[in-house]
Amino acid sequence: MPQLTEQLAEAAIGLLQELIRTPSFSREEDRTADLLVDFLTQYGATPQRDANNVWAVSKHFDPAKPTILLNSHHDTVKPGASWTYDPFGAVVEGDQLTGLGSNDAGASAVSLLATFLHFHEQENLPYNLICAITAEEEVSGANGIRRLLPLLPKIDLGIVGEPTQMDLAVAEKGLVVLDCVAHGRTGHAAREEGENALYTALDDVQRLRAFRFERVSELLGPVKLTVTQIQAGTQHNVVPDRCTFVADVRTNELYTNEEVVDIVRGQIKADVTPRSTHLNSSRIPLTHPLVQRGMALGRRTFGSVTLSDQSMMPFTTVKIGPGDSARSHTPNEYILLSEIRAGVQGYVELLDGLEL
Repeated sequence: MPQLTEQLAEAAIGLLQELIRTPSFSREEDRTADLLVDFLTQYGATPQRDANNVWAVSKHFDPAKPTILLNSHHDTVKPGASWTYDPFGAVVEGDQLTGLGSNDAGASAVSLLATFLHFHEQENLPYNLICAITAEEEVSGANGIRRLLPLLPKIDLGIVGEPTQMDLAVAEKGLVVLDCVAHGRTGHAAREEGENALYTALDDVQRLRAFRFERVSELLGPVKLTVTQIQAGTQHNVVPDRCTFVADVRTNELYTNEEVVDIVRGQIKADVTPRSTHLNSSRIPLTHPLVQRGMALGRRTFGSVTLSDQSMMPFTTVKIGPGDSARSHTPNEYILLSEIRAGVQGYVELLDGLEL
């Protein structure tokens, strides 16, 4: 690893320890945003901040060139009761750094920052770089990447940092949550009165359980619909006239979320209302120069079933970062220091000489 890259990787590890020690639950990321601003300033960049989103633009920005967005997030979920380490302790034991957000997605965030700084002052890059470390990713919040994107120049490619073991997630499933309401008429449970909305809902749930979406993705598989909540009734002797249930739908890139909503409405009697339709599936062609470069460097390509801020980016994106998705949101979450060093080197190799 070149000396500058090695120095930046060590600085990234130090920053990650500071971030872990500073609680940054979703919508409460102001103190880690301060750390990000200070870090970029210390290394010669000119950070900008909106709410708890922090970003910087490469020094020799040229609007005539394509622009690559390096993005990850600095918010975390809350730690569960099963942690045996201090979630904010940032304990280092040998090669292992344990702490909340270390793997998801602190390692990606600091590795992308180091990568950005590696290229920041280079004059003859064939592209511009913007590095944005954003808020509210874990809750798909309105004050995260959605708030930031309108403030940025036109983006041609997004590299989204999430734990993928530095393999290339060239497709990602989307999400649409459906609130469903089945209707009936009240009546006394002892007599043949009323129309039981709970039974209507159960028939709908059975139809959805048996239903299969026709288009199956080679990378992401079928659309997966799961009914996860149901509620009805006010007392034991009254036939319920209303039953609500919730369906969690993980979409592939062969359907839009709006299309999925229409299909579900055609299958059941209940009223169907999506909570939102903006968390879309995504896919980058295997022929894209970045993917080709990654494969030439020995990176595996795969389809990801986990959701990220890439779902809200209306441009070509790929997801890649150090760490392992299986560690995310688990007790005693950790990252290996060697994974961060390899992540910085991997990002640099991916971008060095890339032509879009």
